[in-house]
Amino acid sequence: MAGAVDDQATRRTANRELLDHVLSLFGTDRASELVNCYTPDWVLELPFADPPVRLEGGQEIGAYLASRLDTFVFTLSLTAVHECLDPDLLVVEYESDGHVTHTGRPYRNTYIALWRFRDGKVSGGKEFPNPMVAVEALVPVVSGSPDDFDAGDGLPDDEEG
Repeated sequence: MAGAVDDQATRRTANRELLDHVLSLFGTDRASELVNCYTPDWVLELPFADPPVRLEGGQEIGAYLASRLDTFVFTLSLTAVHECLDPDLLVVEYESDGHVTHTGRPYRNTYIALWRFRDGKVSGGKEFPNPMVAVEALVPVVSGSPDDFDAGDGLPDDEEG
């Protein structure tokens, strides 16, 4: 019994360290190292994407993310980790800090995600960002600074809503 508990604690610690490593690579010149952090059959689910997507395998996920990571340039910061009974599952909260390349608008989102691990690698993720943050960041700047937002309703920003 003690051996099983020790094994679970060891796996949980290793998974947490891998999570920290993976998040630290996003938006850096070391992002190419991410490929070594995932199982070949890993699954990425994005239920709040438009349309919702479920992607399988590094090639499919890489192609999907490449187009988005050219648009959204950001780093990620871990804000909370919630351990589960299953040592290979973590519920994670994190934030992005960056911008959208073609609008110059800031992109600062919050995420809640389920991260699954197997054999010392990430085997799955189900991520729930705030979709409205992404939508607003993609709206072209009409005048002034990238923080100016024009919803197309003719009202100044402070009168919208």
